Amino acid sequence: MSSRSGPIIRAIGHVQLLSSLLVLPSLGLSLWDGDGAALAFVESFLVLFGVGLLMYLPTRRSRAELRLRDGFLVTSAVWAIMSLVMALPLMLAPPYLDYFDALFEVVSGLTTTGSTVILGLDHLPRSVLLYRAMLQFYGGLGIVVLAVAVLPSLRVGGMQLTKGEITGPMKDTKLTPRIRETAAALWMIYVGLNLACILAYWACGMSFFDAVCHGFTTVATSGFANYDASLGHFNNPVIEVVAIIFMLLGSASFALHYVAWRRGSASVYAADGEFRLLIRIAIVLSLVVALELALRGVYGGTGETLRHATFQVVSGLTTTGYTTSGFSHWPGMAPALVVLAAFIGGCAGSTAGGIKLVRVQIVARLALRELAKLVHPHGRFPVKLNRSIVPDEMINTVAAFVTVFFVSLIASGLAIAATGVDLFTAFAAAASCITNLGPGLGGVAMHFQDMNDAALVISSLTMLIGRLEVFTVLVLLTPALWRE
Repeated sequence: MSSRSGPIIRAIGHVQLLSSLLVLPSLGLSLWDGDGAALAFVESFLVLFGVGLLMYLPTRRSRAELRLRDGFLVTSAVWAIMSLVMALPLMLAPPYLDYFDALFEVVSGLTTTGSTVILGLDHLPRSVLLYRAMLQFYGGLGIVVLAVAVLPSLRVGGMQLTKGEITGPMKDTKLTPRIRETAAALWMIYVGLNLACILAYWACGMSFFDAVCHGFTTVATSGFANYDASLGHFNNPVIEVVAIIFMLLGSASFALHYVAWRRGSASVYAADGEFRLLIRIAIVLSLVVALELALRGVYGGTGETLRHATFQVVSGLTTTGYTTSGFSHWPGMAPALVVLAAFIGGCAGSTAGGIKLVRVQIVARLALRELAKLVHPHGRFPVKLNRSIVPDEMINTVAAFVTVFFVSLIASGLAIAATGVDLFTAFAAAASCITNLGPGLGGVAMHFQDMNDAALVISSLTMLIGRLEVFTVLVLLTPALWRE
């Protein structure tokens, strides 16, 4: 084994060993409930642990520092291998999915997309529902980020590893001098928000089990629910308010949460331009959708109209994908606005998907600059963000990202359509997957169960591309990356 491949395989194996522990809470609950799924979780754990062990043991003494390209490779490989092997519990236990359905469900969970191929969630064993929620909790802030935080022996270039997984254009920002301390701080805040959300749901009337599962999938802005009706099952406005609050918190930058925690003050949220813009967009879109619904007479009164409009807009904007009464049946432009909001997404460095607000801001200001140049060809119009000039290098990077994002969307939509799916549903599925939204329009408004195997595989890859922000995956196809 070469001196370069050893550290790469060791890092992947190390993360895989950590990931195998994800099955154990469901195993314990299965044994407690006596639901008959325990053997499936035991077998899955042995396979997951065995795969990690086979990769780790032969390379455990490899200590070379990872290069940048190695970090991209490890990140992509970890997500791919995790997705391929963690489908086992959903095949061996209820709902006994075939491999491609199970693969799609697991990728949807890990990428916090929230799309599902399962109908009859209300009747699944609690251990399986917990497993789905744990997938989203695990993938929310990042598998590799967690590994860097909790594995002291993973000293193979933490910055190179996390660079491919952290979202937003400012991936090199460190909150503490050491990347491991940064990763640990982020996960402490993430766990703290999850605990607060669980307690809030519990206080509002959810059972403790439902509170745990929905807490895991709210802060992760992921959207898996324990019921086919999603949060609409509870029909509780107070629960929906709690969900809105924590979906927005999950969509805020975790660097912002860190600063607020260190200073012991919530004023930093009001001072952050990106978070303020997130709130303003949520308010404006909610009012526009509410007006559309009111004019069409969809709901009985103003209160009900605002309730459902606000919830679905925030769920779409944060790419969580929860539903109450659903939105695909709404008339006019309202359903399209909910889906289009997911393209904006949350703040950089959050658990939300989409393009991210800071990139949208930069592209919008770039467009305004080009318009100004048409009027004043010799003028100088720097692109500013939070009163600071944005470097041309970052502008070029953001413009390239947005371009490749939409090219990937079009390619995915066409590829899904080529499998026999109607064109509208194909592009709705591609949009839902690349933004990590979950529910879409057309044939994927509620679930992906009717999609063929080829379409599910393409959708799974699209979710991974969206979660890892396109370049992390596509850069591996660049020959220049592999040249010494």
